[in-house]
Amino acid sequence: MKLDSTISAVITGGASGLGAATARRLAAHGVKVALFDLNEAAGEALAKELGGVFCLVDVTKEDSVDAGFAKSRAAIGQERILVNCAGTGNAIKTASRDKTTGEIKSFPTANFERIIQINLIGTFRCTAKSAAGMLSLPPLDDGERGAIVNTASVAAEDGQMGQAAYSASKAGVVGMTLPIARDLMGEGIRVNTILPGIFNTPLLQGAPDNVKAALAASVPFPKRLGQPDEYAALAEFMITTGYFNGEDVRLDGAIRMAPR
Repeated sequence: MKLDSTISAVITGGASGLGAATARRLAAHGVKVALFDLNEAAGEALAKELGGVFCLVDVTKEDSVDAGFAKSRAAIGQERILVNCAGTGNAIKTASRDKTTGEIKSFPTANFERIIQINLIGTFRCTAKSAAGMLSLPPLDDGERGAIVNTASVAAEDGQMGQAAYSASKAGVVGMTLPIARDLMGEGIRVNTILPGIFNTPLLQGAPDNVKAALAASVPFPKRLGQPDEYAALAEFMITTGYFNGEDVRLDGAIRMAPR
């Protein structure tokens, strides 16, 4: 797919981090962008900067996602690109013992369900609704109607202590990539997933310098945190390379996460 002003894109989690970097990269090619996010202030500011549209969207709520797509399509047209970056995480052991009191606790199921709702079901919800919209578009010269890029994590393959919910949610994103690509293969819609390693996103920017230095040192090469534009560059490559389909690709400096 060639990127230009005839193309529209929706980026979930688009107000910051990986999503914002992707929005900037696509907009630099003239693509019209819509940002789905809960951070209204940051989202509105970035949309204004890029000449796009911000949509206040909670990916766990059907009505909110429907309203977001309705607003974005009214403003910039039916999207041919969807990049799913909305996500969150937590760190809770499956079962644990308090070192001071000896009290034994189990992972609250509601917390597990929340992570699955945002990271996995939210990704699928936006994917299914975007793909349905893409079906209304005429195919491009090469027969393509659209491209979808999802965001998993290296935790999908080597999750650390406390990441049961997060790893399960991201492994689900990896697991559904090929089946969705096969569901849509007759309609000219490609689906791929990126598994980022340790990236310098707002989640990490507030961490102490020594913590960030230790994380960077754990990367085989290069010994640094990933930059959001590196994610955006891979997303762009997946979108523009027509033979790229049904793949799950790590972007991690060759890191393999330790147990903790």
